Amino acid sequence: GGICIAQSLKIPHDHKQADFDKIIRQLLETRHARAVIIFAYDEDIRGILNASKRADQVGHFLWIGSDSWGAKNSPIQGLEDAAVGAVTILPKRATIADFDAYFISRTLENNRRNVWFAEFWEENFNCKLMSSSKKEDTSRKCTGQERIGTDSRYEQEGKVQFVIDAVYAMAHALHNMQKELCPDQSGICGEMEHAGGKKLLKYIRSVSFNGSAGTSVTFNRNGDAPGRYDLFQYQMNINSTPGYTVIGQWTETLQLHIDEMQWANGEMEIPSSVCSLPCKTGQRKKMVKGMPCCWHCEPCDGYQYQYDETSCKLCTYNMRPNGNRTGCQPIPIVKLEWHSPWAVIPVFLAMLGIIATIFVMATFIRYNDTPIVRASGRELSYVLLTGIFLCYIITFVMIATPDIAVCSFRRIFLGLGMCISYAALLTKTNRIYRIFEEGKKSVSPPKLISPTSQLAITSSLISIQLLGVLIWFGVDPPNTIIDYDEQKTINPDKARGVLKCDITDLQIICSLGYSILLMVTCTVYAIKTRGVPENFNEAKPIGFTMYTTCIVWLAFIPIFFGTAQSAEKLYIQTTTLTISMNLSASVALGMLYMPKVYVIIFHPELNVQKRKRSFKAVVTAATMSSRLSHKPSDRPNGEAKTELCENVDPNSKLQKCLFRVNGGT
Repeated sequence: GGICIAQSLKIPHDHKQADFDKIIRQLLETRHARAVIIFAYDEDIRGILNASKRADQVGHFLWIGSDSWGAKNSPIQGLEDAAVGAVTILPKRATIADFDAYFISRTLENNRRNVWFAEFWEENFNCKLMSSSKKEDTSRKCTGQERIGTDSRYEQEGKVQFVIDAVYAMAHALHNMQKELCPDQSGICGEMEHAGGKKLLKYIRSVSFNGSAGTSVTFNRNGDAPGRYDLFQYQMNINSTPGYTVIGQWTETLQLHIDEMQWANGEMEIPSSVCSLPCKTGQRKKMVKGMPCCWHCEPCDGYQYQYDETSCKLCTYNMRPNGNRTGCQPIPIVKLEWHSPWAVIPVFLAMLGIIATIFVMATFIRYNDTPIVRASGRELSYVLLTGIFLCYIITFVMIATPDIAVCSFRRIFLGLGMCISYAALLTKTNRIYRIFEEGKKSVSPPKLISPTSQLAITSSLISIQLLGVLIWFGVDPPNTIIDYDEQKTINPDKARGVLKCDITDLQIICSLGYSILLMVTCTVYAIKTRGVPENFNEAKPIGFTMYTTCIVWLAFIPIFFGTAQSAEKLYIQTTTLTISMNLSASVALGMLYMPKVYVIIFHPELNVQKRKRSFKAVVTAATMSSRLSHKPSDRPNGEAKTELCENVDPNSKLQKCLFRVNGGT
């Protein structure tokens, strides 16, 4: 257990040098699997070692040789540097002294039964027995008196022990078979003759006896004899001559002397050999088909975390993977902070606007009965200033931490400030327009131009907005939500959940839509009344206010919707909306009220009662002016000037109108 084969490669029978180079290349595909077990002949072992030298991989592979390599020098001669550290095995074997005594005593006279013995004699003593001999490389004749081990070098073949034991195993099996199948007779009986090879194999596997070396000979259920091996390592160091060193043995269990082992390239630690290195934390194993110990490491990316060794799972929508991707953690919640640059600028503008609005209101209340204040229409002025004040206040509501109360106020005040402002301005411009349109037809004033009527019209326009908000509250009660999609960046570390009110972009536009409709209508009236006499109920300042406001809101819409996909959407849209409202309020405040406040405070001499123009005179003047300007052919050689007679006595109801035409003469 614990051993896994990363690759299993075959050496071709009729191999070439290129075949060995290819094998090394294939082995290097699994670079971390460095241990290579070789079952091959000497020449094939040399071919592999040579190829590793050509690939400049000496010391990379940890060679493990079978008993065909053993402790032989022939596979590594001239390739010692490539073989350093190779671990090899050899079956444990003993020299059988009786066999030596028997074999040394063999001569041509006493060993005639072995038909190959004469050929062995010629090879062993390098001589020819007769003229018909096949040995061609010598002319020396054998005398027959030569002796094995005396006249030639002799060493017992390593497998003699196993050959003897194998013969005895067969003998014991046949003996046991004969005793069982032919109990009452000696020799082979009929039943034994017909038993067959399978039955004999059963007897062979069940034998048990002491072998020639004194060790027991048995077979396991697979037919294998107990393994008894010596373990060698080819070592090359300064202190000793290069060669094979015994490093342990296997007799039922492994006994290995690790401290006596040496490794190539001076490695001190035991080298590791694995097909694939363990994956890092946060990576999953992608197994290679057919190789249980080989895999590729794939990182769990995006919003995935490592579920187990082989799989990644996606975190839930409100979670993101932790630092090492072993689990999920909540996505941090953010909101628009007061100290954020996105909030500081609108808040600063709003505070300036609130101070200015309170200052204007205070000035108007302080000078409530002066002509300038009265002439501007006190009731609608206070309504308009209230609307402007609310436009500034909405900045604080939009930036405040969302909860049910804040979300409710956002819904109410989001469009209310603008609605109040433009309802008042629309009422003013509509009044001016109706007065001058009526004046063209008759001298009687139109209906609903009194302050009370004006307030009633303004209130009815505002009530439509409030009714819409009321329906909105009923259909969809206010609530807070955490939006995880808005700032769900590709990099999970930067992902944020945005705490906000459940007001969609469409609902914001719908809420502001009514105010924008009032604004556009007001602009139309401002254009229509641009030709009225100067300083008549602020027609021209209202016109300029509306043109500027339209430009502000035309710029707002593309910025608001153009940032819908941005990660900073919440901040950009809130800032854009609040700045647009601040600018709208500031334009109205600056153009309609700052000039009046300037006169009231710095030029009080101009803030005195003037003779009033009567409605009839004003209308007649406007009508005359209009008619004269449209009929140039009727004019004399000069400019027609229409002068309005003004009250000599403010309290007098008697008025007179003087019309004078300056001729060219």
